[in-house]
Amino acid sequence: MKVRVVLELSDEGGYTVVAPSLPGCMSEGETRDEALANIKEDIELYLEPVEDDLYAIPGVEVIEIAI
Repeated sequence: MKVRVVLELSDEGGYTVVAPSLPGCMSEGETRDEALANIKEDIELYLEPVEDDLYAIPGVEVIEIAI
């Protein structure tokens, strides 16, 4: 899966990186590489399902698919 991110220099130094397609998913780092590594980890956590969110509702199936 590929996600587009926006990387920009931060006013305080370092870099800020945002994943526009994932509301609220943003990170930062002292270097470009660190910022990109941090946003990759944040995206993985953002997309990880939370077991509490998977309610057992009669007649509803929860299916995991690869993207």
